[in-house]
Amino acid sequence: MTTVRKAVIPVAGLGTRVLPASKAIPKEMLPVVDKPVIQHVVEEAIKAGIKEIVLVTRSGKSAIEDHFDSHYELEHQLESKNKTGILNSVRNIVPSDVTIISVRQPEAKGLGHAVYCAAQAVNNEPFVVILPDVLVNNFQQHENDLQKMVKAFEQHNAAQIMVESVPQNMVHLYGIADCNGIKPSAGESTAINAMVEKPKTEEAPSDLAVVGRYVLPARVMELLADTKPGAGGEIQLTDALDELLREQTVEAYRMTGKTYDCGNKLGFLQANVAYGLQHPETAEGFRQFLAQQD
Repeated sequence: MTTVRKAVIPVAGLGTRVLPASKAIPKEMLPVVDKPVIQHVVEEAIKAGIKEIVLVTRSGKSAIEDHFDSHYELEHQLESKNKTGILNSVRNIVPSDVTIISVRQPEAKGLGHAVYCAAQAVNNEPFVVILPDVLVNNFQQHENDLQKMVKAFEQHNAAQIMVESVPQNMVHLYGIADCNGIKPSAGESTAINAMVEKPKTEEAPSDLAVVGRYVLPARVMELLADTKPGAGGEIQLTDALDELLREQTVEAYRMTGKTYDCGNKLGFLQANVAYGLQHPETAEGFRQFLAQQD
């Protein structure tokens, strides 16, 4: 059985959909309640058993790396004032057996190119790709969706692509999985026949939209090395996955949780409401506040 222990998280984007908030602060550092988006995503990966996380970054994103580094002065101040709870929240962001490194994407050439920038760090092993714009909320579930995807990958020996059902009038906004008319139950996987990028509503093969979580074999890095620029003149991960489909089984995993796209203003606000209503320090007061709003 092949164990998945590495994750690639592309964080080199400019965050134009949330400007001006992301002008000086990386969009991944915008807070959802008391944690930046990137921390929620890293915690999701760690819960799924990931031990090595590769951030694909660029200039101007050092705040992300700093967030996961030690801050000795802050920790000393908190320790001297006996603020143990807060100290633990900043000291124990990442368990001691988890490594976070970063590699640079020298220029924006697409998601496929960003993922390929991590090829040397992945080192011919299976890996997870997590798009940090999207939070997957598995509140009060014993396992998160990424854990289940990793298990399915290891059991089925097949790449896993997370999908969710979207309203039919929105399929034109997403990459859609064609599963030969089969719609897996939530938490289950089924083979993908093809993937269609932003189909017309009447031509969509299903309502299963690709979410932004992938568990992939090492072969994908080899395919990305030979992938030519596609849509927008960029190297697309989807093109490499289309090639993978011709060689081996790729499965759609239908998620059980709920997604929030923090890469746009509305999704970011929705995430803060959802997570704010789940956080033990804010839930009760926030619920009362929302009940008083018109």
